[in-house]
Amino acid sequence: MSKIIKILDIKNEVEALKFKSILDENGIPYNLRSYRDSAYDGIFQVQKGWGVIQSKEEYREKIIELYNEYIIKEKKKFKE
Repeated sequence: MSKIIKILDIKNEVEALKFKSILDENGIPYNLRSYRDSAYDGIFQVQKGWGVIQSKEEYREKIIELYNEYIIKEKKKFKE
């Protein structure tokens, strides 16, 4: 049985929602965990980023590949 590990840090909620849909489309199991803590008014999100993608070790490379493709697409949108 594979261990669940931290794969990626997510910068903001928009990125989290977009990347969540990419993972869903590709049938990759994951856990999207926000660093938001209402007791501390979001201070951890300022320090660490919005949150993290966790998954089984066996999906690590595929998730990183999809994330890099997503980032490249986003950068191209701003260049146009």
